[in-house]
Amino acid sequence: MKKGLLIVISGPSGAGKGTIYNMVLERMPQIRKSISVTTRNPRPNEVEGVHYYFKSVHEYQQMIASGDFLETAEVYNNFYGTPKAPVFDMLAKGEDVMFEVDTIGAQQIKKKYAECVSIFIMTPSFAELERRLRARNTETEDSIRTRLGSARRELGRYETFDYIVFNDTAETAAQHVVDIIEAERAKMKRNLTVVQELLQSK
Repeated sequence: MKKGLLIVISGPSGAGKGTIYNMVLERMPQIRKSISVTTRNPRPNEVEGVHYYFKSVHEYQQMIASGDFLETAEVYNNFYGTPKAPVFDMLAKGEDVMFEVDTIGAQQIKKKYAECVSIFIMTPSFAELERRLRARNTETEDSIRTRLGSARRELGRYETFDYIVFNDTAETAAQHVVDIIEAERAKMKRNLTVVQELLQSK
């Protein structure tokens, strides 16, 4: 059995990575979701164990000390992390797993699991990113400036990513991600066991 594919979706706040992540899951329902742990408070529509596992800072620190995370990061005064055990279990069963993390988390995953496929989601320009952040009507001026500065730093880590998808329209960007996943699944290096079995069959 070939191992599953680990897909990382990343990018700056406002680029639409969450929207694209959800659209790809709708188009490829066989992909498993990775559920992260966070210390932030649940939003009104979020369900424990479905969207996140919500933990106190103390509980989260205990998990770090136990080496439970594939990646962990502090984002805007809250902690986010991916438990590694369930991810590795799904991959070993041949299941593809996809999750959405910030760029620091993506780098951590790449170091611990070099075979992962990392995709950076970005708007076509910083002006467009600013427009989308302002359109939310949930950000202060200081917050917008902070997020734009963070986006420049995140994009500066481009060499650590395998792909970049420019989110002009969510539909097109999501399809680009689907195409990347399909191409990665078909790579010869990921199918050597299957090919060898074919060669040995009568």
